[in-house]
Amino acid sequence: MQNLWAPWRMEYILGKREPYCIFCPEGGGHTDEERLILYSGTLTMVMMNKYPYNNGHLLVAPWRHVATLEELHEDEMLAVMKWIRNCTKILKRVMKPDGFNVGLNLGTSAGAGVKDHVHFHVVPRWQGDTNFLTVLSDVRSIPEHLKQSYTKLLPHFKKESIHEVV
Repeated sequence: MQNLWAPWRMEYILGKREPYCIFCPEGGGHTDEERLILYSGTLTMVMMNKYPYNNGHLLVAPWRHVATLEELHEDEMLAVMKWIRNCTKILKRVMKPDGFNVGLNLGTSAGAGVKDHVHFHVVPRWQGDTNFLTVLSDVRSIPEHLKQSYTKLLPHFKKESIHEVV
C-alpha cells in the first residue's frame, strides 16, 4: 500500500487562514518565497496556490485590493490577462499539461476562499488526473511537493518578466 502525503492541506482542512490578505503587497512581512510568489510586477502578481487542486495551480491577482471585476482599472485588467496567458505558456513548457481550467470565484457563495481580493486560478490539467479519491473521499493526490514545483517554475517566471511591457 502507498501513502498519499500532502501535509500542507491540513491547514486548509482545519480552516486555518493567514491573518492578512495573501494577495496584498505587505504579505504579513513574509518573503516572496515564503508566499510562493513567482512573479511580482507593478500592477499584478502570480503565486502558487498553497492548497492546490493540481500541481502547478497558480493564482494571478492585481496588487490593488479590490473585491470585484468592476473595481479593476483597465491597465490592471490587461496586466492580469497578460499574466494568465504567460502562466499557461510557462506551464505548457515546464509541466506539459493537456489543458487548463482558468477562472475566478466571486464571493463566498461562489466558493471564493479570499472573497475581498479578486484573483484568477490557472489550473493545469492532464488526461486522467481525476480519479476515485476526489469522488469518493474528497482527497486529491498531488504528486510533487509545492517547494519542488516552485523551484522548477521560478526561473521561467523570472525569464518571462524580463520581457514584460505592462
